Amino acid sequence: MIINLGKSNSIFNQYVAEIRDVNIQKDSMRFRRNLARIGEIAAYEISKTLEFQAREIITPLGVTEIPMLQFHPIIIPILRAGIPMHEGMQQIFDRSESGFISAYRKVSKSKRFTIKVEYVSCPDLTDKIVIICDPMLATGSSVVAACKALTSFGKPKHLHIVTAIASAEGINLIKRKLPAKNLTVWTGAIDEELTAQAYIVPGLGDAGDLSFGNKLS
Repeated sequence: MIINLGKSNSIFNQYVAEIRDVNIQKDSMRFRRNLARIGEIAAYEISKTLEFQAREIITPLGVTEIPMLQFHPIIIPILRAGIPMHEGMQQIFDRSESGFISAYRKVSKSKRFTIKVEYVSCPDLTDKIVIICDPMLATGSSVVAACKALTSFGKPKHLHIVTAIASAEGINLIKRKLPAKNLTVWTGAIDEELTAQAYIVPGLGDAGDLSFGNKLS
C-alpha cells in the first residue's frame, strides 16, 4: 500500500514545502526540525493502523477505560539522513525500541553507484511492527538493501517505510523487490523524475547534507 500524505490539505504540506524551499532549507536546524515534524505526523498516522486494547485508568475522581497501544513499533532510521525523522517518530512512539542502519552510495569510476550497508544494530524483529525512516526514496535501492540486511533479525509482522519525498521509480522498485503483503509506504510527495546521478527532481537536494553539512566524499 502506498499512502501519499501530501494529497490531503494539512499543515503537513507546509513542512514538505519548507524542506524543498531553496532559501528556507539553508537553515539546517529548521530543516532538521521540519523532517522531525514530518516524522511525528507520519507516526501519528501509522498509530491509527496499530492494535489497541482498552485499559482501566484510575483518575483522581473515578475510573475510565481508554484504548491504549498494545505493541510499540521498532523504529529504524537509515543513517545519516534518517536521524531527524527518527527523532520525530520517537516523540510520538516514546516507548519504542530502535535499530540503526548505516548505508551509503559507493560510486565507481564509471560514475555508477551501488548501495553498501556498512553497519546494522537492531533488536529482534520477529512478529514486530517495524518502521524504516529514510527521507528520500530516490531509486529505492537503499531501502531494499536495508530490508535485506534486516532479514537476519527476524520476520516483522508489518513493515512501514516512511519517506518525505519519493520518486515514481523508487516506488516501482519497492513494488518489484519487496513483498506487497504486510508492507506500507508513507510519503509526503511522489516526484516523477530522477537525474543521471539519481537525485529526485524537483526533490530537495541531499537531505543528509542539508541536515548535517556537506560530506568530504
